[in-house]
Order: sequence, then C-alpha cells, then structure tokens
Amino acid sequence: MAYDVAVLVGSLRKGSFSRAVAENLATLAADKLALRIVEIGDLPLYNPDLEGDAPPAAWAKFRSEIAGADAVLFVTPEYNRSVPGLLKNALDVGSRPYGHSVWKGKPTAVVSVSPGLLGAFGANHHLRQSLVFLDMPPMQQPEAYVSKIGDILDKDGKLMSEDTKSFLNGFLAAFATWIGKHK
Repeated sequence: MAYDVAVLVGSLRKGSFSRAVAENLATLAADKLALRIVEIGDLPLYNPDLEGDAPPAAWAKFRSEIAGADAVLFVTPEYNRSVPGLLKNALDVGSRPYGHSVWKGKPTAVVSVSPGLLGAFGANHHLRQSLVFLDMPPMQQPEAYVSKIGDILDKDGKLMSEDTKSFLNGFLAAFATWIGKHK
C-alpha cells in the first residue's frame, strides 16, 4: 500500500511552475506514493488570538488533512532567497496551538523549483531549518533543486525532460524509503 503524502505547494500563481511539478510528481509517484495536494492559499494568517474554542474553519480543515498524512512533501519556488510567505504561514498554522503540532514526527522532503540556475536553493534550505525545528525529519539525499523549469515543461505543464523525470523518479523512490524508515 502506498504512503499517503500531503503535498504543499508554495505558489498561488496561475500557471505556477511549482504546482505543475507537484502534479507531475503525483503522476510519477503513482506506484510508490499517494500524493495529494493540500491547498494552503485560503489559510488566514496565523494569529493566536483566533485560536479560542473555534479557530478558523480553514485552519481546522488544514490541520486535519495534515494529521491524516503519513508524510509531507513541499514543492516551492523561492521568494527573495527564502520561503514564500504562504508556505511559512501554513507551517505556523500547523504547529499551533502549542503542544498540538500536526507536523511532529512526519517524514518530509523538499523539491524547490526555479526558472533560474540555482533551483531555489535558498528556499529549500530555509525551509529545512523550520522542518528540523518542527521535528519533521527531512530527507537529506537526494536533494531536489529543479532549475530552468520554464525550459522543461510544455505548454500544458507536463515535464518534457526525460533526465528530469528519471531524477524525480529516483527522488520519489528514495522518499518512499525515507518514509518507511521514519513512519
């Protein structure tokens, strides 16, 4: 049986490269992992004043979706050499209220995506810093920095590069093994 993996996409842009890569990953992983995108664009900004007896419904739904997953995969662009704000907000929402983090112990991996040459290296490593603090064991190898993404997706968002598909297949196989070690 495939592991249930919540996928968080760090971009809201229509035509997002990160979303396209996440969708390609779900297709590639079909025999290894059950990847499902968990939407984070409608999460209100984290504010502890909103916790109370009835936190926002979007927070409760999100926390429930993450709690039910075996692992978490992040697919993200880089904004200003760091993690996009909506992804950081999702981390904050899931880590609260204090002592009730839905992230604790969930194996995780990061795929960073960029039209440039660095493959969103800064976002990838800043995200890992938060994951370690949240007690989410991040897969160390292989690392996934997908550069020049605009050149390897067709107009429908499908990966055209066989080399990239092969690399991502290996990444997904390693992630399945990682989940098995930490689940």
